[in-house]
Amino acid sequence: MEQTENVVRACVVGDPVSHSRSPLIHGYWLDRLGIAGVYDRRRVTADEVEAFLQDVRVGKLRGGNVTVPHKEAVARHVDALTDTARHLGAVNTVWGVDGQVWGDNTDVTGFLANLDERCAGWDRTREKAIVLGAGGAARAIIYGLLTRGFQEIGIANRSLSRARQLADELQPEGAQKLLPIAWDARSDALKNANVLVNTTSLGMAGQPSLDISLETLPVQAVVHDIVYAPLETDLLRAARQRGNPAVDGLGMLLHQAAPGFARWFGQKPQVTDELRQLIIDDMNRTAA
Repeated sequence: MEQTENVVRACVVGDPVSHSRSPLIHGYWLDRLGIAGVYDRRRVTADEVEAFLQDVRVGKLRGGNVTVPHKEAVARHVDALTDTARHLGAVNTVWGVDGQVWGDNTDVTGFLANLDERCAGWDRTREKAIVLGAGGAARAIIYGLLTRGFQEIGIANRSLSRARQLADELQPEGAQKLLPIAWDARSDALKNANVLVNTTSLGMAGQPSLDISLETLPVQAVVHDIVYAPLETDLLRAARQRGNPAVDGLGMLLHQAAPGFARWFGQKPQVTDELRQLIIDDMNRTAA
């Protein structure tokens, strides 16, 4: 499609980026809302990050999503950051305003909105949460849990030093809410937890299974796996079998996309069951 004054363009950038389902999500919303817009993929290497941002700065692109491995680099090169992106040091959504590029991290929004939708009241009791993993996704999840007022958040990671580093970086001033946990102690740490979140790639298609016992986890605790391929991981299956509320990660993918769409195309989109099924069908076709 040729560039015209009536066509707004946005894209997802990464390296690799061919696997991204963002064009399917945003294409669905463009179609349902009748917007003359284009959203596609663009493979961008580390050397091309600044050129991409310049396209946003001068209006060739209204904005875009940023995926691995560029989230931290983009945070360093945009002109302005939201408070969330500044706190996390990573950007997954950019847009142009008056010749400047703004950056946000909507993974926090996606995480919270998914749980709010799929498990209303999940944060009613906020005494203790356990987060598995200490990467970029864990950073966003921990920040989201802090904003909801959780009093204690344990961070269990295969590298205890990485868990300690993340706890030090995100520890609220004047408080001691974030506690690093040795990986071998992950199962025992579930005692009295209200929420368990897996942010690791363990359990993802093509990856080893997540080895954890839920024996000490209270049956009312919410179990959330941000993995969405497969939709039901071994962790979620085990949680459901013992009666725990269990939430998959697909909704986080969908909800994190909505704020960017609203910035670029001027309308707030809805995360619907139809959109969710569209992505599930695409995953099934890919896996076939």
